[in-house]
Amino acid sequence: MASDGILIEGFLEMLSAERGAALNTLENYRRDLEGFSDFVAAMGGTLQAADKDAVTGYLRDLATRGFAASTQARHLSALRQFYRHLFADGLRGDDPTRSVSSPKTRPSLPRVLSIEDVDRLLGTARDEALVGETSQAARLRALRLHALLEVLYATGLRVSELVSLPLTAALRDERLISVRGKGNKERAVPLSDAARDAMRRHVEARKAAGADAGSRWLFPSHGESGHLTRQAFARDLKALAVRAGLDTQALSPHVLRHAFASHLLQNGADLRVVQQLLGHADISTTQIYTHVLDARLKALVEAHHPLAGS
Repeated sequence: MASDGILIEGFLEMLSAERGAALNTLENYRRDLEGFSDFVAAMGGTLQAADKDAVTGYLRDLATRGFAASTQARHLSALRQFYRHLFADGLRGDDPTRSVSSPKTRPSLPRVLSIEDVDRLLGTARDEALVGETSQAARLRALRLHALLEVLYATGLRVSELVSLPLTAALRDERLISVRGKGNKERAVPLSDAARDAMRRHVEARKAAGADAGSRWLFPSHGESGHLTRQAFARDLKALAVRAGLDTQALSPHVLRHAFASHLLQNGADLRVVQQLLGHADISTTQIYTHVLDARLKALVEAHHPLAGS
């Protein structure tokens, strides 16, 4: 019988090789599976021998420790994928997750910035990028942040896709850039004039300063990946929100992706087009933004209709 560690590594290798899973996805699977491995080991069991009772017991344990239903559902999803893999490889004769019901979750609507708030955020970033009397390092950071925001709001990229854009994305005079997203799938997304200009100014300033000359990334860093991390971008965005007078609790890179989608739909874009731009495999994922608009319209009617309070 194979050890838990070997089984987990084999599963992760399959996800990487056959499905093109991203590093973040692989780490999430690893963490969830190791959590279940620790749980069954404490009872003297193994992943390969775990049964339905072990799975349901683990979900109860997560609930007892205060994990949200959505987190419990994510753990169960990881276990389902794992045991299907073991079954397909002949390492198990059954799937202990098959008849386990998923924890019921209440769908939550994504946070969305208003168009006015996005304008305020971009305006602050643009003003800071154009200030010439700051230090060279401060100006390079300001130009980078402005480019990040313009590209994010123009394209709706996932933050992992944004920070790992290649330098060539800014060197081509094109209205579309190619992005490789989840599942190693490639899609083309349009760039606004403002986004292209912000990228060019960022690259030109880098070149003039002789910074990161050998990097192949549009937003380079000295970390292990070679490009800016999601966490560093989120931190810079929070700091910008403070300077722009916006609520930092309601702002993250993912919220700007939500804003991109919601504002397109608000202005009449087709849902299928938005699905393609976001890189959603299933249109039901994109439909959550129509619920956001429905909620906003309802609030608008309740606030302004003369009979709403009667």
